[in-house]
Amino acid sequence: MPLVVIVTRDVADRFRGFLKSVMLEVAPAVYVSPRMSKGVRDRTWNVLTEWHDFEPRGSIVMVWRDNNETGGIGLAHVGEPPRELVEMDGMWVARLRRQAQSL
Repeated sequence: MPLVVIVTRDVADRFRGFLKSVMLEVAPAVYVSPRMSKGVRDRTWNVLTEWHDFEPRGSIVMVWRDNNETGGIGLAHVGEPPRELVEMDGMWVARLRRQAQSL
């Protein structure tokens, strides 16, 4: 059960209240759980994304260890700006996700 970190920005108070009930708030809007199972992580993320669909304000980023993902880090986010992990010259960096341009 890996460490999970969630960071929120400009979200409604109910997001913070919910996250405080399942994780430890180590700094304003930064939540950690040292041993969150995949099932609990998925259910927590489902609640956050459903709430964000109804109130699309701010952003939420979740990071966890995932050896099957780029750089060994799982990354999920809602809101703006979306990011992705890419390898550049042997380093892993986060960059803004490129949006498909409509013609």
